[in-house]
Parts: sequence; structure tokens; C-alpha cells
Amino acid sequence: MTTFVDRVELHVAAGNGGHGCASVHREKFKPLGGPDGGNGGRGGDVILVVDQAVTTLLEYHHSPHRKATNGQPGAGDNRSGKDGQDLVLTVPDGTVVLDRDGNVLADLVGQGTTFVAGQGGRGGLGNAALSSARRKAPGFALLGEPGEARDIVLELKTVADVALVGYPSAGKSSLISVLSAAKPKIADYPFTTLVPNLGVVTAGSTVYTIADVPGLIPGASEGRGLGLEFLRHVERCSVLVHILDTATLESDRDPVSDLDIIEEELKQYGGLEDRPRIVVLNKIDIPDAQDLAEMIRPDLEERGYQVYEASAVARTGLKELSFALADIVAKARAAKPKEESTRIVLRPKAVDDAGFTVTYDEAEDVYRVRGEKPERWVRQTDFNNDEAVGYLADRLNRLGVEDALMKAGARSGDGVAIGSEENAVVFDWEPTMMAGAEMLGRRGEDHRLEAPRPAAQRRRDREAERDDAQREFDDFNPF
Repeated sequence: MTTFVDRVELHVAAGNGGHGCASVHREKFKPLGGPDGGNGGRGGDVILVVDQAVTTLLEYHHSPHRKATNGQPGAGDNRSGKDGQDLVLTVPDGTVVLDRDGNVLADLVGQGTTFVAGQGGRGGLGNAALSSARRKAPGFALLGEPGEARDIVLELKTVADVALVGYPSAGKSSLISVLSAAKPKIADYPFTTLVPNLGVVTAGSTVYTIADVPGLIPGASEGRGLGLEFLRHVERCSVLVHILDTATLESDRDPVSDLDIIEEELKQYGGLEDRPRIVVLNKIDIPDAQDLAEMIRPDLEERGYQVYEASAVARTGLKELSFALADIVAKARAAKPKEESTRIVLRPKAVDDAGFTVTYDEAEDVYRVRGEKPERWVRQTDFNNDEAVGYLADRLNRLGVEDALMKAGARSGDGVAIGSEENAVVFDWEPTMMAGAEMLGRRGEDHRLEAPRPAAQRRRDREAERDDAQREFDDFNPF
């Protein structure tokens, strides 16, 4: 059964915003109470949070679909809908968030680090919030926006100071077991270690973490063995330690060629050229291994490596090795720049930034309007309500969309699409959208708020309408 997962594809969906409410206040003796529709609640976000108690992505391997709750719709009597609850997903320290194309969205390092993977939709405004001096009685409300939904990839890169690399069965797990309190699986056959092991080592006043990378063999950077799955776990380390087996029973292997092969795989993987290296000649408790270690040590030192001899079984050479690693880790930590306080970066918009663009799409034969505001306004519009459509037309006109369409060459009757190709609202454009909007619905007037007229007045109005109709007929009738 799988117990360790360091890469998963996660499908997240934030909550939708609640719809606004179009309501009129009703109370005895107050027929003109006015609009009192409340706003819709905000949809819940999907948030990734680093928790150092979490060490694997196994939970998301079994349940890759996660969704936050929706916001509640508004109600009459100025009651706003309840906000949706945020969905908080805990991830291990060192998790990298990528999109499906492999672009890095976030690198989550440090307890409590957060990333909003899915933004909840805004709640729609009720007609009470939409009322103004010019629009005293809106007969419509705005719809809630849909929450953000996308597919992301989570990759775990172990946060360790020291990484042990080497052939299978070179003794990496044995060294971790004696240098720290970790208890990895140890056996006398290749690929015993199927997941990275992590241990904590104390050497003097320095405390550092040490991890081994399982399954490095020739071709690991191209996917052979287990190396490609776990090479990412050495990317954050401060020092690489080559564990060379001086007691191997394979006739076609020797410690120096093992070192060259592993170095070539690390080079092919890339990004590790600047890490200091240490070589450990392991298993020197075996007589022939001790002789081989003494033979190859001068050659390795000539290459510039720090060389140490050790035995996990006899527990020799471990103290010197642990303090040497602690010294390198301490120097690497001191060389890192100090973390600065949080800075707020202000990026003001350009003076000529209209907030939208208008382009001609020859394939679809439409003028396409793209921009955050126009697309959001379209999503918030109830197209079954003429007054809401007219309100949208007014907003687009005030933003300057009509002028931009005319400058782009649009003419009466041309198709205009607002939004992306997959989800756009398309309509036949008529210049002077303000006038066209008035024909769709008279914004600011609501027949539900009209005071009842006396019977005599209603009779006089009907007679006046008949007289007007008769005069129009007489004017156009030549006989």
C-alpha cells in the first residue's frame, strides 16, 4: 500500500458567490418602502498552508478533487448572504505549486506559508446597494461570480541541509540510522529504500537535517530506476554527500566509477553544480574494503573532494563526518541573505490603461472585448432581466467600450463578443448603447413602487390614450 506520495495533480474549485436579492420593502401603511434586497455572500477560497507535521501528499493522491463552499444569496429586509467557508489544505514544508504547463505558481517553504490556489467568487449586489440618486428603485440585482476552478500540480521537495546520494545498497540508510534517530528500512538487496528518509543530526551547537535519495543508477535523470522520482528532493540541500560502497561484490563496479556515474546523473538533472561535495568511503569495517579505501583516497583528494572513511556497523568515522557536515551547513546558512521584512510593491497602472482591450477576431468575425471589469460585469448580469441588461450597457458605455469599438472600426450590426472564446457573450452591436439600453428597460423605475391611482384618474388616462390613438390614425389615413 502506498504510504508516501511526493507528486499529485489536484483539482481545486473555489466557492461561487451568492446572488444579490431584488426586493421591495413591504410594510403596512408604507407602500413606497423602497428597495431592501441584500448582497450575496462571498464564495470560499481554497488555501494551501504549510504544516511541518505533514510529510506526504498521500491524502490528495486518494482525494484529488477539493471544493470550497458557496456563498449564500441575499434576502429581503437588507439581509446579506453568509460568506462561504474557506477550504484550508495542509501541505508539507517544501511543496512547489505548478500549473498543468509546468509553470511555478508558488514555492511553499516555512511553517504557515500560504497560497490561495482558488479565489472565491464575489457576491452579487442587491438592489438596495445598487440604488442611488439617479436610480432610486432598481428592479434587479447582480449575480454572484463563479469561483475560480483550475488544475494544479503539487510537488514535494524535501527541505534538508544534507543529501546523501549513491548507488542502491551503498549504505545511505545505515548511515542515517546511526547519525540520527531515524529508523529506515535496511536490507541486503537493491532498492530497499523506496522513499526519501529524513533524520535530524546534532553536532555541537549545530542542528541540521539529513536525507537520502533512493534509487540512483545510470540513466536516473532520464527515468531509469527510482532516481527521477526523487532527485527533486536534493534541490534544496546545502551539501551533497557521495556514499561510495568500498565492499561491493559486483565485478563491473568500483567506487571511483560509481562516483563518476552519479555525478553525471546530477549534471544531467541540473541545478546542483554549486553545491559543495563530500565523499564518504563506506563499509571500511570489511578488511578488503579498508584496503580499497586507502588505495583510492589519494585520487579522490586530488580531484578536490573532502574524503572521509566510515562504517555504520562498526560506528567508526561518524563523529568526524557529522562535525564536518555541521561546519559546511553553518557556513551555508551564514552566507544566505537575511530575510527582509514584508514589502508592499506598488505597481500603478499606466495613464493610458483603459482596463480593457478591443481586437478584431477574423476567424469568428467579431470584435472581442477583453478586460477584468467587462468580463466580470457580464458574469454578474441576469440576461433574463431587461433592466439588468440596460444597466450593463450603461456600465460598458461609461467605461469607454463603445468609443473603443468605434475606433476599432466596428459598425452597426457587427458582432461583439465580451470574454474568452470558450465563454463569451456575443451580441449585435448598435452605436449609442445608452439609447439602446433605455429601450430594454427604464432603469430606476419599478412599477411595484408606483402609488395606486384613483379610479377617476385611471379612467381619464384611458380616454386620453384612446384620443391620442384616434388622432394618429386620422393623420395617417388619407381617406
